[in-house]
Amino acid sequence: MTELSRLADMAEILGALVVIGGLIFAVLQMRNIRQQRREHAAIELFRFFGNPDFTRAYACVLQLPDQMSAKDIEVQHAGTDECAMLICTTMENIGVMTFQRIVPFLVVKNLIGKSVVVLWHKLQYWVFDLREKLDLPEAFEWFQWLAEKLEECTGPEERPAYEDYKLWKPSRLTNEI
Repeated sequence: MTELSRLADMAEILGALVVIGGLIFAVLQMRNIRQQRREHAAIELFRFFGNPDFTRAYACVLQLPDQMSAKDIEVQHAGTDECAMLICTTMENIGVMTFQRIVPFLVVKNLIGKSVVVLWHKLQYWVFDLREKLDLPEAFEWFQWLAEKLEECTGPEERPAYEDYKLWKPSRLTNEI
């Protein structure tokens, strides 16, 4: 009986090890899937900025002086409303994805951080006028949130990447992932 008892104990230990190993594997897989999802979202974000319509809207809005009202934009820059709307809806989506942690904040900051802040300064009064006109204080709330968070996290001592990372070297020089 002792031999049978010993085998039963070993089977229990083996079963526990298999369960623990399975849990560790599941946790690692979940972390890997979450990382892949974030990377995919960042790639999609990057692709969107290559969209010709967005590029045109971005160039159009960059030409505006800061803090123009909706009326001034309408009078002085006819046709810019459509560009402003495209920029705002895009930034609204990015703001939500950032808040929900679908796209990591650092990726957004490094990829488009300064641009979001600049675009917000160009369009904020346009957005405020739109909110008032539509009686919708939530209009483009996530664009505003994102711009404010990015501005909070950008210090005056921050330098451009080409200066900050001048000494950066790749960890390896192969084309393997």
